[in-house]
Amino acid sequence: MAYDIKTIGVLTSGGDAPGMNAAIRSVVRSAIYKGLRVVGIRRGYAGLLNGDMSEMNLRSVSEIIHRGGTVLYTARSDEFNTKAGVEKAAEVCRDRGIDALVTIGGDGTFRGARDLCRAGIPCIGIPGTIDNDVACSEYTIGYDTAMNTAMESIDRLRDTAQSHERCSVVEVMGRNAGYLALNTGIACGALSILIPEIPYDIDRDIIDRMLFTQRTGKKHFIIIVAEGAASATDIAKQIEEKTGIDSRATILGHVQRGGRPTTEDRIMASFMGYKAVELLGNGIGNRIIAKKHGQVMDFDIEEALSMHKTIDKSYFAMSSAISL
Repeated sequence: MAYDIKTIGVLTSGGDAPGMNAAIRSVVRSAIYKGLRVVGIRRGYAGLLNGDMSEMNLRSVSEIIHRGGTVLYTARSDEFNTKAGVEKAAEVCRDRGIDALVTIGGDGTFRGARDLCRAGIPCIGIPGTIDNDVACSEYTIGYDTAMNTAMESIDRLRDTAQSHERCSVVEVMGRNAGYLALNTGIACGALSILIPEIPYDIDRDIIDRMLFTQRTGKKHFIIIVAEGAASATDIAKQIEEKTGIDSRATILGHVQRGGRPTTEDRIMASFMGYKAVELLGNGIGNRIIAKKHGQVMDFDIEEALSMHKTIDKSYFAMSSAISL
């Protein structure tokens, strides 16, 4: 089914991710270039329900490509997660003359977009989440920046861990997905990495490795923990009790969400935003933009949400081998 689309709404939803502004900029300018009208919806689906929106122009998105966060703000909405809420949101779109939506976020954002598609409002989803856990895509906007932010923080912690010959246990984001922890841990040379996808034994996976490397001359240790795998505070306490090595926990928290997006995030966000508008300009909706096999492509939204994604365990095995 081809849609007649003259006005596009754009919103960001869920957790913010560096590069969202670059995606917004790309959507707005690509749409205007194609002769389409663009409405910016503030505070995600909550703002859509409340009519919190305004028309955007070329200058609305000037000087934002380098900024973290999202100029459209983001929020969660319990009301939208109901059938009545979705129907109300669709009606708001029709009342405001919004023919289609570009929604930037993660799986929760896409489930909302799918529900709007079913209610008759065509949507295109752009993956923006630091967890990199959107199943249909190898890469999500914000992931590279978050990894680099975590890496830089851990490099600084390494300096003090080395100076005091202690163990630094660092907790990074990743409630249900360990991509951020695994790749940051590899980049920082962490001795052990704990992620939600792989069960761990503290004696086998941390204590024994620490004692072995200590016998070979190692005097300081970095342990990376995904928040969904364990508590850094609890792990640090157990390490100190079992080894006598001074151990400190650091929880990086929301610092990982902020900061200037990297080159990779800016380019990928720009390309995905352009691709979203290209589809809508051709009357195509109900799709999720994704990076697959190094290429930017799109999937049917229902198909995309049925996909599954798993950690590449060869990366985990490699990290265990080279970090002793």
